[in-house]
Amino acid sequence: MSPQIAGVLQLLALIAALALAYRPLGDHMAKVYSSEKHYKPEKWIYKAIGANPTTEMRWPAYLRGVLAFSVVGVLFLYALQRLQGVLPGSLGFRSIDPDQAFNTAASFVANTNWQSYAGEQAMGHVVQTGGLAVQNFVSAAVGMAVAVALVRGFARSRTGELGNFWADLVRGTVRILLPIAVIGAIVLVACGAIQNFAGIHEVGQFTGGTQQWNGGAVASQEVIKELGTNGGGYFNANSAHPFENPTPFSNLFEVFLILVIPFALTRTFGRMVGNLRQGYAILATMAVIWLGFTALMMWTEFAHHGPALQAAGGAMEGKETRFGIGGSAIFSVATTLTSTGAVNSFHSSYTGLGGGIQLLGMQLGEIAPGGVGSGLYGMLVMAVIAVFIAGLMVGRTPEYLGKKISTREIKFAACYILVTPALVLCFTAAAMALPTPPHSMLNSGAHGFSEVLYAYTSGANNNGSAFAGLNADTQWYNSTIGIAMLLGRFLPMVFVLALAGSLAEQKPVPETVGTLRTDKPLYAGLLVGTIIIITGLTYFPALALGPLAEGLAS
Repeated sequence: MSPQIAGVLQLLALIAALALAYRPLGDHMAKVYSSEKHYKPEKWIYKAIGANPTTEMRWPAYLRGVLAFSVVGVLFLYALQRLQGVLPGSLGFRSIDPDQAFNTAASFVANTNWQSYAGEQAMGHVVQTGGLAVQNFVSAAVGMAVAVALVRGFARSRTGELGNFWADLVRGTVRILLPIAVIGAIVLVACGAIQNFAGIHEVGQFTGGTQQWNGGAVASQEVIKELGTNGGGYFNANSAHPFENPTPFSNLFEVFLILVIPFALTRTFGRMVGNLRQGYAILATMAVIWLGFTALMMWTEFAHHGPALQAAGGAMEGKETRFGIGGSAIFSVATTLTSTGAVNSFHSSYTGLGGGIQLLGMQLGEIAPGGVGSGLYGMLVMAVIAVFIAGLMVGRTPEYLGKKISTREIKFAACYILVTPALVLCFTAAAMALPTPPHSMLNSGAHGFSEVLYAYTSGANNNGSAFAGLNADTQWYNSTIGIAMLLGRFLPMVFVLALAGSLAEQKPVPETVGTLRTDKPLYAGLLVGTIIIITGLTYFPALALGPLAEGLAS
């Protein structure tokens, strides 16, 4: 079987698995967030944190809950890293330096999981399981809660109330993420991923001596790393490491975990607004972009230019032979079109155009299907923009799901789409203009610029994957990328929740013959075009200096 056919078959198997999970998971999540029942373990959690889960919140109160919880998470994770040297189960590792501890705390709380350290050489069992793995769960649940709040904004009228953040946070963790993670961890252990609390030990006989490895609760952290679209690996090689991702089957299973909740949330959206067709339109938009990017990535990496690539059957540099080009390309697109950041190959080793596809996937706003929760609310904001553009074209007041898109709503949506590009481009420009930051670049020219652009794109878009080739463990990059991650995560949430509150206060607008049907292929096509045009106009100059220049020159 040729590598190309193997890659296509893997893609078809993945699509089939996602299709099978779409309806039951989407309906389950809709029931979870619409339920008024509280399970006993959930009541214990509410009592411990002093929260009343039945109190409805308007958007400022909901936002305060999001920010307060996240601030506590940053402080706790920072303190845990700074105290690692005196904690049991640290495997003899020293405490983390202040700038790197801040960067890591900001990264995991912001659902970015950018790592400027080698996990197996820096973090002990306590920090990995008691700090990082916990944030993998709750940061994902925060994103889902904000998405559900925006959906309620579309579904409700004349109220302004968006639900209860604490109830949404706990339910998302206990009823959705935990059960799937338990089953997924068992699957990964069966595939060969390790799950233990072993210390550092020597393995194998190599020329000149032995090699040291440390164990860990890898399978349980790996599953929520993918399921929660987090991305931070237990080992420096991330999902290219055989302890995290042992086989081609585990590789495809991890891609399934990355995509299953973001895609299924579109059905949850349709259920909660009372119109499944609206969910299908959002799903179609996401799927078209994802499949297009996957096909383009596989084409660029399978293209045979020169005898070396012909002999290898494609661009195999930086890729694991057990996954091949097809498995690596599918994983790469899934992780950059979501806010996952896990890698099973080195993105810096992809072809010039392949690296550009990875960058563009993040720069779209990671909305196809995007991160857990963040992908849905990002796509819904783009849907509001598309409706506004359509209204301008036909001379009508734009409406979406029975809500008028007035000046107030479009201002919130515009602020949302401007935050991340401003962070990416300003920080990249500063890093290239100052004398010291460019010294961290391993390569010069277009590829070196791509390394810096990729780092800030990954951080501000809460992706977390690394292009490699950039020494990001410096005070400049630890601090600035940490700031970009926090602002890129929580500033957009401010505008999303403000938009949700504004929509929930409106009274429904009756549908007329002149109302734009937002559940039809025409609108889905308009939405795809809007996303591509807005992103292209924003990032094209930067992409032209980096991956496009490199790809056209090769």
